[in-house]
Amino acid sequence: MSPYATVPTAAGTFSPLRISLRLDNHNFSPSLLERIVEASARLCSFADASFALHLAGVEISSRQVQRIAVEIGSELARQRDRKVLLRRRRQLPPRVPVTPAVVAVEVDGGRLHSREPGCGPGVHHQQGKEDKVACLVTLKSRVYKQDPQPQPPASFLEPRRVRRLVQQIKGHAGDKPQDASGQEDASASVQEPSRTQPRPGASQRLVRTCVASMADSRSFGPMVAAEAQERDFYRASRRAYLGDGAKYNWWIQKVYFSDFEAIVDLLHVLCYIYLAAWGVGADEAQGWSIYTDWMRWCWQGRVKEVIEELKSWQGKIGKPSKGEELDEKDPRRLVAEALSYLKNNQSRMDYPRYRRQGLPITSSLAESLVGEINARVKAPQKFWNRPEGAEAILQLRAFVLSEDDRLARYFAQRPGNPYRPRNSAQASP
Repeated sequence: MSPYATVPTAAGTFSPLRISLRLDNHNFSPSLLERIVEASARLCSFADASFALHLAGVEISSRQVQRIAVEIGSELARQRDRKVLLRRRRQLPPRVPVTPAVVAVEVDGGRLHSREPGCGPGVHHQQGKEDKVACLVTLKSRVYKQDPQPQPPASFLEPRRVRRLVQQIKGHAGDKPQDASGQEDASASVQEPSRTQPRPGASQRLVRTCVASMADSRSFGPMVAAEAQERDFYRASRRAYLGDGAKYNWWIQKVYFSDFEAIVDLLHVLCYIYLAAWGVGADEAQGWSIYTDWMRWCWQGRVKEVIEELKSWQGKIGKPSKGEELDEKDPRRLVAEALSYLKNNQSRMDYPRYRRQGLPITSSLAESLVGEINARVKAPQKFWNRPEGAEAILQLRAFVLSEDDRLARYFAQRPGNPYRPRNSAQASP
């Protein structure tokens, strides 16, 4: 009997070589399947992926691209969940040959549009849903006896740059947002204000990997912990966990990263104190003067002094009454929000000590990663079906944005299927 022969079965046509060739039910080779999946994850839509593949000589419809992407993304989600279970059983070994010296885990969230499925054509019962994103990064840095930069960088003291940063993160900054149509995306890529030279003592990013999911924080925390376990983060000599003031960030840190240095993102602190200073200042000049003082004090770890000044200003302008609805630019609201934020996060704002340890003080890497994730899953015309939403494509996007070739490794190990579906066998010449 020829080794290339096929045998009809109830499941379809069987070929002995399909497993060794690692062909699945789509009849694409692993290398071509990887190209299809990567195109669907990197480009803005399945239609764009189909067109790009057409230019490369691969004829495949956008619907088939979508089916393959959802199938592989679902496989990756199941693989992720198995690793979570292994970690819970303490059976998940590190997969890196060398324990990293300096690591950081940064967690943030984005927003995407969802719709109710099964309601006919169009968008029905649309809702905004949060996708959670974690950036796990190895770093290169050194330890200092003294604070390598005791004064804030010039970029934090330049009005135009600071105003733009606050507009990106908080959506308003004293003046009207530059996009008068209201289309500016507050979750867009946010980084520290640009500078010509690296900040003295700043850590250097080495390898980034990503975790992304529509899951709630209680499910997302174990996913991040499993990724950290595989990368041997828990045995690193210097470890940092960064996030904004969201409660779920610090629940995840307390439960899964309790021995990591907890650091609240300095850029969010900047936004709160800038808006409060703008609110209490009699004019723009006075507001800027107040902000620069508070910025220096926070940079130098003198958070208690800022809190005392905010309390003093609150005594002058008044405290919001319980349940009172205030305009988002009301000075009483801005001061109360800044005061609450600083009091809740004071223990995570010892920035001089973090700089001496060579640790990051902003979660700008996670903020930027959210922007990269959103580039694929968020657009005015994109609505993902509930409840699964964008879970499958989030897995693919996280894989291609991770800098350890994990997508290629996955396809190198993915088994084939010995059965060719009967309909595709009949369609073959």
